[in-house]
Order: sequence, then C-alpha cells, then structure tokens
Amino acid sequence: MTNPTTASQDQQQASQTYDEQRLIATFDNYPAAQQLVDRMSGDGFPVEHVRIVGDGVRTVEYVTGRVTKGKAALTGAAGGAWFGALIGLLCGMFAVGPAWLWVLLVAVIIGALWGAMFGYVAHWSTGGRRDFSSVQTLQARRYDVYVDAVRAADAAHYVEAS
Repeated sequence: MTNPTTASQDQQQASQTYDEQRLIATFDNYPAAQQLVDRMSGDGFPVEHVRIVGDGVRTVEYVTGRVTKGKAALTGAAGGAWFGALIGLLCGMFAVGPAWLWVLLVAVIIGALWGAMFGYVAHWSTGGRRDFSSVQTLQARRYDVYVDAVRAADAAHYVEAS
C-alpha cells in the first residue's frame, strides 16, 4: 500500500481549473497564439501563468508517397549502412595503420546488405497493407490563450496592443 503525499506547489498550479483562468484571446492558428505569448514573455510578463489550449483537436495524416519493396529495401540499406558505419568506427579504433578504413568500408557494406534484406522482408511481410508513407500531425480548430484570473487584466493589454 502506498502512502498519500501532498502535491507540490507546481503540481497544484498545473491542476488549476479553467474557472480560475480567464480567456484573453482566441486564434485560428498556433503560431499566432505563440506570437502573443512570446510578446508577453519579451515584455517580462510571468508566462508561467499562461496556457495555450487547442480546442477541437484532430489528427491529420499527410500521405507523402508510395512505398514499394524496392524503396523499403533502399531505406533499410541506408539505415543499415549507418549502423555499419558506427560498428566499423568502433572496431576500426583497434586497427593499425590504414586498415581502419577497410574495416569501416566492409562494415558499411555488410550493414547496408543486412539493412536492405530486413527492409525488404519487413515490407513483404505486411502483405500489401499500408503501402504508403505518411506524416501524422495534430491540429486544433482554434487556440485559446488563458491567463490566471489574478493576472488577466495585465494580460489584456497585450491583446489590445496587437
């Protein structure tokens, strides 16, 4: 059984409810909200009392291209070559004279071959499911800037100045 502990002051501040905060601005994009907070910070406002809250959050996946067995093998070869270079450099430290260069070269080649094989087999094993590459992001419908109620009047001056 664990013993209950009291929350630190930082934990208590982090768990404040929105009732203790005031909405000072709403933006359509995150950079605009970030710019307001940056301006407040630059002028010495205690920004540790500011929150940027994304409302209506959704995930957006941008498809960047098709992945074929060849591309998977090439990507695997590149990763394997980097791993081989690391192993080659570590082993090459113990080689005498110019032999370290041959150790590095052989390690890169072996790493690339194994990486290509693993990349190909990994893609082949999916059976054609998810034959594309993508980047996933989070986006919000709007970004609200909240400030602790005690400092809301001071923060409102920054919104009026923009």
